[in-house]
Amino acid sequence: MPSEKILEQKKAVVADLSDKMSRAASGVLVKYQGITVDEDTQMRRELREAGVEYSVVKNTLIGFACDKVGYGDMKQYLEGMNAIAVSYDDPIAPAKILKKYAEKIETFELRAGFIDGAVVDVKTVEELADIPPKEVLLGRLLGSITGPLRGLAVGLQAVVDKSGEAPAAEEAAEEAPVEE
Repeated sequence: MPSEKILEQKKAVVADLSDKMSRAASGVLVKYQGITVDEDTQMRRELREAGVEYSVVKNTLIGFACDKVGYGDMKQYLEGMNAIAVSYDDPIAPAKILKKYAEKIETFELRAGFIDGAVVDVKTVEELADIPPKEVLLGRLLGSITGPLRGLAVGLQAVVDKSGEAPAAEEAAEEAPVEE
């Protein structure tokens, strides 16, 4: 039987982890094995810069935290050495960064994750990782919005040019003296 002090420490870890998981936009569970110290240091730096909290926690404690926040389905992935990464702002960041390392390191693998209050499998985590950055998506959105408007403007200009009538604003601009 563990001492009262150790039991309280474990309860505190579970409470802290379950709090993080409940507040997080997303999280990813990884098999934390076969990563060198240099790779681990670089990965942790990238995660920290992206605002992702990453920690290695015993499987039993992760399991208790999963039960506490309603992610009991994630417990089936808790075998071997695992780590969990949670993000509060960017739901894509943990998946994107950890997938990069899983592709580089054969024994380091994505296990599962959670997003929007639901547990997701490794395939879904990989799909999340493949989503382009927010800036690229916004650029595509703006392009799709402005494309038809530009086409309309070109079409209207072609009609005006064909009819030979320039709008009044262009005529006024042509007639006005240019001051230098």
